[in-house]
Amino acid sequence: MAKNLKIIIPIFLIVVFGFFLRIYNIENVPPGIYPDEAVNGEDAIRALNTGNFQWFYPVNTGREGLFMNLIAFCFYFFGTSILTLKLPAIIFSTLSIWGTYLLAKEMFDRRIGIISSFLVAFSFWSINFGRISFRANMLPAILVFSFYFIFKGLRTKKWWDFIIGGIIFGFGMHSYIAWRISPAIPIIFIIFLVFFRKKFIKEYWKFMLIFLCSAFIIAIPMFYTFYNHPEYFESRSDSVSIFSPARNKGNLIGTFLRSLSLSLIKYNFVGDMNWRHNFPPYPLLDPLSGIAFLFGIILSFIKFFNRLHELTFKKIRHKDLEKYAFLIIWFFVMLIPEFLTAEGNPHALRSIGTLPVVFIFSALTFDFLLKKLRNYGYFSRKLTFGLIVIFLTFIGIFNTVKYHVVWAQKERVAFSFDKNVTEISRFIKTLPQEQEKFIITTYNTLIKLPIYIFHSQDPTIKYFYPNELDKIDSKKSDNSIFIFIEKNVDSINQIKNRFPVLKLEEIRNDPAGTFYILKK
Repeated sequence: MAKNLKIIIPIFLIVVFGFFLRIYNIENVPPGIYPDEAVNGEDAIRALNTGNFQWFYPVNTGREGLFMNLIAFCFYFFGTSILTLKLPAIIFSTLSIWGTYLLAKEMFDRRIGIISSFLVAFSFWSINFGRISFRANMLPAILVFSFYFIFKGLRTKKWWDFIIGGIIFGFGMHSYIAWRISPAIPIIFIIFLVFFRKKFIKEYWKFMLIFLCSAFIIAIPMFYTFYNHPEYFESRSDSVSIFSPARNKGNLIGTFLRSLSLSLIKYNFVGDMNWRHNFPPYPLLDPLSGIAFLFGIILSFIKFFNRLHELTFKKIRHKDLEKYAFLIIWFFVMLIPEFLTAEGNPHALRSIGTLPVVFIFSALTFDFLLKKLRNYGYFSRKLTFGLIVIFLTFIGIFNTVKYHVVWAQKERVAFSFDKNVTEISRFIKTLPQEQEKFIITTYNTLIKLPIYIFHSQDPTIKYFYPNELDKIDSKKSDNSIFIFIEKNVDSINQIKNRFPVLKLEEIRNDPAGTFYILKK
């Protein structure tokens, strides 16, 4: 019992702290609701109001529907708020911590499981996306749990492990576009196992079929949707592909090499330059995790080729050969959605499917140090263990402060998340319910959507583009308020000419949260 508690307590605390870092102060950090998040919320509200829950929502270049339907579930049971909009992302990001522990423990041992889950829990990369209402947050969790049941099934040969793994993997089809490349991971891995394990097909063909059927059954609704609407499947992938002549400018190889190199350097050298995705220009990983990742992936390649050499020339089979093969396959396959695109790289979001495996590589480094020095006496073991505890503590504090204290206060971050629109939404809550509210928004943007989400039932709110101002019909101009997302002088003057009693006022929270109103 005491031995079990030594395992249960650390992983429990890691998951709890990870959840806390993803939910703490969620109403204020990030400082706004990005339009892509708002579209998800709008679809969720529309589905609740109409009962039309969809497998695929086509607006905003198209999105798989599971995430929006989960948001709708949260809205229905817990009300509409910033927290409930982001709750599915928070939960899936937290689940990825636990799933990484289970998978790494199943593949290697508990120590690697605990270290890798700790690194996921305190990763700036994971914390950041876990607090943004993006459906991509489902991908790491789906991958780690489905892969966990695959490896567990390979060990136990129990059919229900493959059923559960297949069901979870099938839900990936309903998650995020980057998942579509992930079936290549088990396919390549199975091909490898056929050559690595004697009689693999004879022993496991039924289990592979069970996994495939389970996944296919869960994915059927999305396949049927794509069959009826093939344009949904293409989404916007063609327009950003490196194979597009408009992107590669006739130099496909050069574009590919540049995209691949940018995808690789983001972990340790130059990261995603988008303030919503990262803290530019710094890499995705903190210095210690980054060094550990580099060493871990190099170590995995060395062990893989060493074991493969012994298998090929000495007929010696090492069980860990397949583990290193799997990690390498996983990493490079889930990089494909990033390096096969030629837009916005390095791109932390498109490569989010590599997140768990990156930290498993890092955990292998810490485990290597502990194993390497355990033969150098009691003092060396304790010293190494103490240093690793210090390193992990530094990683936890560094990333927590980096996100919640430093990054969260950056003006660029507030602008990136359209903070002023969230401030407008809060401002509207202070206005009388019966007062007419006219939101003047810019051309061809989704900027009004955060306001729509939190005030969708308010009939006194109306939205107009600057070229539609002549359509405004306000018979109560004395009691109306006009809210401008930006200081559009022409629009402001046009309204003032129609309603001379109105006066311009600047509502200034900070530069990123500023907006303008016209009222009596």
